Amino acid sequence: MIDVDPPRPWTRSYAPGVPADLPVLTGSLVDIVERSARDFPHAPALEFFGRETTYRALLEQIERAAAALYERGVRSGDPVAIVLPNCPQHIVAFYAVLRLGAVVVEHNPLYTPRELRKQFEDHGARHAIVWSKVVATVQDFPDDLPVPDIISVDVTEALPTTKRIALMLPVAKARQSRRALTEPVVDATPWHRIVAHAPLAASHPRPGIDDLAIIQYTSGTTGSPKGAALTHRNLLANAMQAHSWVPHVERGKGCVFYAVLPMFHAYGLTLCVTFAMSMGARLVLFPKFDPDLVLAVVKKRPATVFPLVPPIADRLLTAARERGVSLRGIEIAISGAMALPHELVVPFEEATGGYLVEGYGLSECSPVLMVNPVAPNRQPGTVGLPVPGTEVRVVDPDNPTVDVAPGEKGELVVRGPQVFHGYYGHPEETERAFVDGWFRTGDIVTIDEDGFIRIVDRIKELIITGGFNVAPTEVEIALRQHPQVKDAAVVGLPDERAGEEVVAAIIVDGDQDVDVEAIRESVRDILTPYKVPRRIFVVDELPKSLIGKVLRRQVRESLEKLIAGA
Repeated sequence: MIDVDPPRPWTRSYAPGVPADLPVLTGSLVDIVERSARDFPHAPALEFFGRETTYRALLEQIERAAAALYERGVRSGDPVAIVLPNCPQHIVAFYAVLRLGAVVVEHNPLYTPRELRKQFEDHGARHAIVWSKVVATVQDFPDDLPVPDIISVDVTEALPTTKRIALMLPVAKARQSRRALTEPVVDATPWHRIVAHAPLAASHPRPGIDDLAIIQYTSGTTGSPKGAALTHRNLLANAMQAHSWVPHVERGKGCVFYAVLPMFHAYGLTLCVTFAMSMGARLVLFPKFDPDLVLAVVKKRPATVFPLVPPIADRLLTAARERGVSLRGIEIAISGAMALPHELVVPFEEATGGYLVEGYGLSECSPVLMVNPVAPNRQPGTVGLPVPGTEVRVVDPDNPTVDVAPGEKGELVVRGPQVFHGYYGHPEETERAFVDGWFRTGDIVTIDEDGFIRIVDRIKELIITGGFNVAPTEVEIALRQHPQVKDAAVVGLPDERAGEEVVAAIIVDGDQDVDVEAIRESVRDILTPYKVPRRIFVVDELPKSLIGKVLRRQVRESLEKLIAGA
């Protein structure tokens, strides 16, 4: 029998001022921006290549965009696709959709047409706010997948005037930069018309706390896209849990967040789009991680909160040393998505004078579940403690209703206000994901007597590379489309920079010579670059179970031995 209210020994290890539980949640995500606009109207909300947007101006743009979307037919509960890099328009679009009670569906703008189409087939959005460089991809969807309302975003319109003028210069470098940021578009409504609309009436109905807010796609354990359905309550709770973890960081007061992580990813979305906005912070937006761009901002405004992944911390530290730039003043760097090496923590903290702490989460959990204390008692090598209001248990993976003995390995199951209630349109997958109301994470962990959690293995066969999830099945399907590939198995192998690298073992058809690079290029035409195998090994056979399923764990072990022998 499951303990209805299991003990939470980890609360004893919380840093001073961190509460055990959250207060009662009310309102919606829209309220956090409105509250910051009321409390800090003239404070910078966004910074993009030096151009600032105040909270008052941000709220006005949200209200104008919401009115325009409503006029175009967006109604409460409608899915609206956002396919944008990090830019001010992304923040405005996100909150404008939510203001109407509609549902944000985030997408990676670097996805291939096939990857993007699969997600649109799943959620069926008929309205999309799309980066100009991706508009043609959405317009080219087949006739049975129409997206009749496409709004095109030219990110260069958010740049400072001097930078916009520089991009128009008739020189090769300017043309190259312009092509990287924007592309001519036909048959789509430009974003600047959307934010020129009259504001939405204040009386317009608002979303409720238990309304669906976001569909966040995750591959889960298969190659099929599944959207984690997250409510306003889920995301509000996670933003509040993040704030409760750092009670010494005051709202406003010059608080600075860096948005280097992509905001279409659950990690970047919660830490930057919701948590930062709830704090009345200055959110510095970077379209992608570039050490020189980040260092230029560090010189002027070091980050109060800097969400990152270990490769970003490593590259930034290296670049700072090479260029003689001080990282002093970065207060709290939060690392997630992959293991954080202790040999990176020590020099990073010495260089910044602040903390670099590891956390853990999943898209289904909004995503943050646990973080190391921002205090001297943090435990390197662990993913920290469950955040306030979160309950965790360690169970027998084969019988998840039974807890393992204290300190023993088992599957982590969780519940809390940030945990979703299911996958959008996939009731069978939802049922498999829960046991007696507890979400099965698929990760094997241990919990020590102080409540610190250590990840020791994964039931799921997901590969996490550079902070992104890669479903092996999806890559295997792409590999098998090459005429020379008879069968394939894809696994993740340890990588110092990316956490894991995508590696494939293939069986080829016949005795003909194999061009491995040509096979890699064929996959690159189907999948986004981080999913393409870094290395491909030709093998004679793949280990399989009695029912013919490839045993990826054995494939991984064989490849590790092969590489070690080489």
